[in-house]
Amino acid sequence: MIAPDGTVTPDILGKLPGRGIWVSAEADHLGAVAEKHFARAARHPVRMPEGLAAQVADLLAARVIDLISLARKAGQAVAGYEKVKAWLATEEAAVLFQALDGSARGKSKLRAPAGEARFFEVLSASELGLAFGREHVIHAALAAGGLTDRVRDDALRLSGVRGTASGKTGGERAAGKVK
Repeated sequence: MIAPDGTVTPDILGKLPGRGIWVSAEADHLGAVAEKHFARAARHPVRMPEGLAAQVADLLAARVIDLISLARKAGQAVAGYEKVKAWLATEEAAVLFQALDGSARGKSKLRAPAGEARFFEVLSASELGLAFGREHVIHAALAAGGLTDRVRDDALRLSGVRGTASGKTGGERAAGKVK
């Protein structure tokens, strides 16, 4: 959304009043170069706040963490190597999350469920830990369901903004709305 003072304001939930501008969820689409594109879409001059891409990334990360936390409370998410391994073995897991800063050796022991957008490496161990009420979490899995679909959609958007290739296959792109 363009605020009354002409500043671009992110609205990742699409709930703010007014007319929004849809933007691809990629960091370079939120950079300073995008200012002229926002101005053209808004049909008047706009101001891009410093660090808009980082602000959007932080908002999306918080959203993904909150949704994973809801899934955990609903019994649709588990954390820890052994629990995740068991869910993957029984095919209960629909999506695998692994921490960006986890060891490559430990993460290589688990295989994501088959299909597109089933593996994400977009959150740090401390960010994943927030979703489970722990200090650090390296491995997490989510069961199939509507909540998991919402987590996956927002994780795709976050991977685009943070510039990670997690979850994307076959040229798949995620989009989001900036109001």
